[in-house]
Amino acid sequence: MRVAVVTESFLPSVNGVTTSVLRVLDHLAARGHQAVVVCPGPAPSTYAGFQVRECAGVDFQGFRAAVPNRRLVKAVLDLAPDVLHAAAPFGIGAQALTLARRQGIPSVAVFQTDLAGYTRRYGLSLTAPAAWRWLRRVHNSADLTLAPSTGALADLATAGIDRARWWGRGVDAGTYHPNRRHLAEVKALRARLAPDGQVLVGYVGRLAPEKQVERLAVAARMPGVRLVLVGAGPSRPLLERALAGTDAVLLGRLDGDDLANAYAALDVFVHAGTQETFGQTLQEAAAAGLPVVAPASGGPKDIVKHGHTGFLVAPDDDRAIADAVALLAADPGLRARMGEAGRRDVLPRSWTALGDALLGHYEDAIRARALQPA
Repeated sequence: MRVAVVTESFLPSVNGVTTSVLRVLDHLAARGHQAVVVCPGPAPSTYAGFQVRECAGVDFQGFRAAVPNRRLVKAVLDLAPDVLHAAAPFGIGAQALTLARRQGIPSVAVFQTDLAGYTRRYGLSLTAPAAWRWLRRVHNSADLTLAPSTGALADLATAGIDRARWWGRGVDAGTYHPNRRHLAEVKALRARLAPDGQVLVGYVGRLAPEKQVERLAVAARMPGVRLVLVGAGPSRPLLERALAGTDAVLLGRLDGDDLANAYAALDVFVHAGTQETFGQTLQEAAAAGLPVVAPASGGPKDIVKHGHTGFLVAPDDDRAIADAVALLAADPGLRARMGEAGRRDVLPRSWTALGDALLGHYEDAIRARALQPA
């Protein structure tokens, strides 16, 4: 197939949308398909052998958003795609879906961002009802919408978004593996972070308002526990103030082996954000053999099995997060059992399996478009 991938986020920005798009492109290349990427600039000129077309954009709160423009139209039409893939469509994704509808190009929209929730966290003038109205218009213009969790599917149904199906996210269980704990570099990192044998409780992800990382400050003040944060973003100054007087460590953004080693050095993974449509870092933590503490809200409810692979806590209760962390910090055996169970749970969720499922969704969109009146 020829696939036009239009994404609201791409390299060098690293977030859930970018990571998902990269894995999709890797899979398309491995299966011998053709693709072109349209994204906000600046961006690399190619990825996985596919041409990347930049659109001019603006920066906001650490995001690079592209402005709808004629270059997108040319990039899509030049490829003459069999299907258009719109990742987290809002700006250029909305333009691409409108173009696809007018040109009779089958389209798949991937819902990845709780835009309505973000409007509250970022203090935008766009109200949540207005955000959902826009998302309904955008996604209902696609032949098929894919959502990563049962919670997200329920939200889409409530908002009146039709033709929605589940499509999850894969995890690299080879890179994120408990055996990394035996590597010399991981032992050295752990010795540096826990010189007095502290239990290392970690978070990985953007430091941004919607992630609510500042709520983890209560865990940073627990005796015998050290909080480790991996990531970068606009909330770092707020976090530094919230964590003042604690021994919490902010490691900044890590990638590749450095990121995998950071997971391996931890004892517990904790997440506080209540607006996750999925929660990819929770899957990576589980693959690394870590018990996970997260709010019983959105995507984490599909990833964490309460009392088995970790704990789901009341979404807005900071004390509940601390209580779950305290329970795990005090019981190494419980941590080990939950970590092993979490890894077993995620082993079937490979990117290869999810990539093949996506190709099936593309084929369904093509068939659905063929049945539409001209």
